Amino acid sequence: MDEPRHHHTDRSGLARLADLGGRTALVTGGAGPLGSVLSAALADAGAHVVVVDLDEASCASTVNSLHGGGHVALAANLLETQGLSRVVSTIHEIGSCDVLVNNAAFTGTSGVPGYAVPFDEQTDEAFAMAVALNLTAPFSLTRQLAPLLRSDGHGSVINVSSIYGLVGPNLGLYEGTRMGNPAAYAASKGGLVQLTRYLATVLAPEIRVNAIAPGGIARGQDESFVSRYERLTPLGRMATEDDFRGVVAWLASDASAYVTGQVIAVDGGWTAW
Repeated sequence: MDEPRHHHTDRSGLARLADLGGRTALVTGGAGPLGSVLSAALADAGAHVVVVDLDEASCASTVNSLHGGGHVALAANLLETQGLSRVVSTIHEIGSCDVLVNNAAFTGTSGVPGYAVPFDEQTDEAFAMAVALNLTAPFSLTRQLAPLLRSDGHGSVINVSSIYGLVGPNLGLYEGTRMGNPAAYAASKGGLVQLTRYLATVLAPEIRVNAIAPGGIARGQDESFVSRYERLTPLGRMATEDDFRGVVAWLASDASAYVTGQVIAVDGGWTAW
């Protein structure tokens, strides 16, 4: 009688694909609520992480919490030319860049005047500032770091867009709350989606470029907003930061070696209906 066939998963092979050991990953906005979790996921996979954010103490605190060693805290304002230059020169000093996560952005709670307010009150100045951080900075960093991303043979750029870069806002969600949904956020995050496709073709085959489009992340929003949001989400809940660990580690690694130019909505199904 024939022996039964057992199908074994080659765990060592999969682990090898997912391993970021010896690679350098740059995460902008890396000390924020989402950025610190993305940084941790990459560090857990073995990467040396360069955490870039506005506040030096927050960057240092995030770096100290990361698994492994060789991480770098770097305070820089990406709205300023010298801030971008500081990031690029630091990465060149390190001498390698395998993963670039463009996560820094103004969100609805960033407190920029004329930004997350009713449409008629939104200003050109706030719009320009949001585009500069959310869209121009990712373009500039990718352009300036492309030679390093290309040279190591594993270059992966991961842009953090949003469901509001894919679909228009349902303003009914915000009725009776203090929350807003800025035009500049939608336009810049939508622009990042198209920049992702553009860069994926222009930088191929040496560098892969993909985006994730997070759905709403639970951060103590008004109860009425949360219950409305959850009713419109097939998985029935808002995201947590931990929901993004897997996708960023996958896109950064050789496990996604044939994936480029894609936008992955990590939104509990929000954009599926």
